[in-house]
Amino acid sequence: MRPVWPGVILLLWALVALTAPWLPLQPERIELQAILQGPFQSFWLGADDLGRPVLDRVLVGARTSFLVAAWVVTLSVAVGTLLGSMAAYIGGIWDRALVMVIDIFMAFPGILLAIALAGLLGPGIDNLVLALTLVGWVGYARLARAQVLSVRHREHVLAARALGSGTVRIVSRHLVPLISAPLVVEATFGVAAVVVAESGLSFLGLGVQPPEASWGSMIRDGVRYMLVAPHLVLVPGSLLFLVVLSVNLLGDRLRDYLDVRSAGTVTGQGTGK
Repeated sequence: MRPVWPGVILLLWALVALTAPWLPLQPERIELQAILQGPFQSFWLGADDLGRPVLDRVLVGARTSFLVAAWVVTLSVAVGTLLGSMAAYIGGIWDRALVMVIDIFMAFPGILLAIALAGLLGPGIDNLVLALTLVGWVGYARLARAQVLSVRHREHVLAARALGSGTVRIVSRHLVPLISAPLVVEATFGVAAVVVAESGLSFLGLGVQPPEASWGSMIRDGVRYMLVAPHLVLVPGSLLFLVVLSVNLLGDRLRDYLDVRSAGTVTGQGTGK
């Protein structure tokens, strides 16, 4: 019997992210006498270098990572699936142009391309989402294109074309449902990749900006105090590890459940893959 703790962790992550605005959190509350203090009664997980509660800040950071992952994966799946499936079904110059664009994006390491885009766009959560989406859609487009090429000549697709159905209707009603399983699996692994990428960019100062909390920025701020206050790194780092591990384990289970057997079916671009 498989353990249920990955699902519990992800459920708690989503629950905290969605209810954080209504929780009695004070991530910006400063108590000078508590600077760099470890876990104690007033601060369950200790205080940071400004005397702010680590618990409140990691909960707000959980909301940040969840929202960024949700937006980036949703936009990437939508854009990538649309472009990949349409290009594969239409074929010709449109398909060749998409392949060329995909090859250009795939030629760069994804995280480095995300860093470059985030640097050009500037720091901030909106620009972070845009930068990661510009990198992340490529993997879904490549996957959708490959899947559509394998199913576009099936009988019901040919029948719909013979009955006069338009390209958009055929792609949305007859092709996308057929290729949804590998896309769902890819999106699951994409969540873990985006969480890591968001934390990495925030660690570099290209993501969420102070005073907003992010696991990556909390780790960055805590590195300088690692010897005297290791909880500043261990708490957000442990939560980041648990969330990413849980998402990957859920992706493995989902892949087995949906029977996505081809080893080359799920091919992610960029954001950490």
